[in-house]
Amino acid sequence: MNQSVAIILARGGSKRIPRKNIRLFRGQPIIYFPVRAAIESGCFDEVMVSTDDDEIAAVAREAGAVTPFRRSREMANDHATSTDAFIEVIEQYRALNRPFKYLCGLYAAAPLVRPNHLRAGKSLLDSDEKIQTVMPVTRFGYPIQRAFSIKDDKLILMHPENAFTRSQDLPAAYHDAGQWYWLRTDSLLASRKIFSSFCVPLVLSELEAQDIDNEEDWRLAELKAELFESKSE
Repeated sequence: MNQSVAIILARGGSKRIPRKNIRLFRGQPIIYFPVRAAIESGCFDEVMVSTDDDEIAAVAREAGAVTPFRRSREMANDHATSTDAFIEVIEQYRALNRPFKYLCGLYAAAPLVRPNHLRAGKSLLDSDEKIQTVMPVTRFGYPIQRAFSIKDDKLILMHPENAFTRSQDLPAAYHDAGQWYWLRTDSLLASRKIFSSFCVPLVLSELEAQDIDNEEDWRLAELKAELFESKSE
């Protein structure tokens, strides 16, 4: 059995930012960054891109990935989940008698992925057979227990019992960093879930992660990448 495959999801039909997966990010198509991070991590027997789009496939190959399978129409619509897309690829490899013990599912518009984080995630997965998923997370910048909602143009505390609780006395809360997931393929196929019953975190700082859903997110990601680069010099 092969050890690990990196699967980068990159469908062509992005709605909020058209052609997002190959839009230039600091001079390179944004998909270039997760492809190169995966290759440079040294974790993978294969780094592949799952796409329904010929142009994305060509850009991915130029970055060093392989595109052995075309993503099906069913897995490229707005209703297909990442889980479904990962499973489709794993089953395609198995049909060629190429099973993988681990998969790391990466997102194409994730330019802040770092090779050392991928290695750290695999190390966590290797450390305990009970661990089924490793997920990078980042801490919310403000206590979510003191969040507001807006109703009839008025602010309403969602958890009024925490209105006067000191921030330092509230437990930290985290969210998915939106970059990748390390998974055991057998567990994924059995449960058909990314978030497993035994999922452990790799905690990233707010400067190391940025989900990109709109133009403001895109600019924030560029600023974080510039800051990271300046600190590395």
